[in-house]
Amino acid sequence: MQPKISSFFKPSSSSFFAPPLVFDDEDDVFANWEKKEHIIVNIYQLRAPKSDGVSYDGYTESFSGSTPKKPASENSCLKPQLKTLNKKRSYAQFHLELGQSDFLLHTCSTCGVKFAAGDVSDEKAHKTFHKDYTLGIQFKGWRYERVIHMPCVEGGRVVLVLDCDPPAQKNKVQEVVKMVEMELGSGWVFHKLCKVYLFISSQRIAGCVFVEPIKEAFKVLSGPVEERSNVTRMKKTNVNSASLQFGEIILQREVMKKGYSVNCPKILDDNHNGAIVCEKEATPAVCGIRAIWVSPSNRRKGIATQLLDAVRRSFCMGFVLEKFQLAFSQPSSAGQALASSYFGTKSFLVFN
Repeated sequence: MQPKISSFFKPSSSSFFAPPLVFDDEDDVFANWEKKEHIIVNIYQLRAPKSDGVSYDGYTESFSGSTPKKPASENSCLKPQLKTLNKKRSYAQFHLELGQSDFLLHTCSTCGVKFAAGDVSDEKAHKTFHKDYTLGIQFKGWRYERVIHMPCVEGGRVVLVLDCDPPAQKNKVQEVVKMVEMELGSGWVFHKLCKVYLFISSQRIAGCVFVEPIKEAFKVLSGPVEERSNVTRMKKTNVNSASLQFGEIILQREVMKKGYSVNCPKILDDNHNGAIVCEKEATPAVCGIRAIWVSPSNRRKGIATQLLDAVRRSFCMGFVLEKFQLAFSQPSSAGQALASSYFGTKSFLVFN
């Protein structure tokens, strides 16, 4: 439009500007121009509609008011082709588009899964996983199961799965491995030489243990048992720290240090990288416990102990292993507590 406006006010040799007009003030030019009648002609060019809507230079053209009747072909061209991408907008999309501050992923304090509150599919997925994590993975059963007969298994059974079993058993084992790796870390729990023991209760896999054959292990050095509290709190006042004074009241900074003693089983529970002191000489061993896991709602029911007993009874054909022939693979603090309780001593075997 700018070239047209400039050409409109440009002096011309036509009869409209002869004789030439001379004005002393710029305001007089517009004042005289407004007094006269002018004809303004708008020229519109018909353009082909686009597939993603009628859009020119980033602006979307809208049609309002009455328009002259035209043939059907022209009306179809002038009609805006607006496309609705998603009529059913989810809760998460609204928050993302409007930029509201409460669009946050909530983290479940039990299973640790992050999900978008209000999103139906996300909440449904979290509900399913939360139930599998707390109660155990769903298990309908197989036609042929390798059941380990135990004398004192109450309300459940122990099933052994090997690498030579059908794909249905292997797929279920992989599902269990993913669940275990969420707590113990990924990439080391399972390999082809492992034997997997599943504890089935109420049509769910309530616990499992992964074992492998080994030849030697190392004995953990047990420290003296102390009756004092494992947690020691130390209060220290920093003399050089800044203080606040309100009249006769002085507020001074105090440093509270919280430290665990060496024998505390809470040391580095989440990182699983606490140091374990072992003897230099290796000890003969037969079975290595790579990982053992029990669903949170089934813990403190003796399931881990029953799984270890099943391993001892069926790992080697023809005889039952002794407890001192078992070894644990870099146990966490919970694993050390289980091993100490199972063996009745803090001195047990570990292997790499």
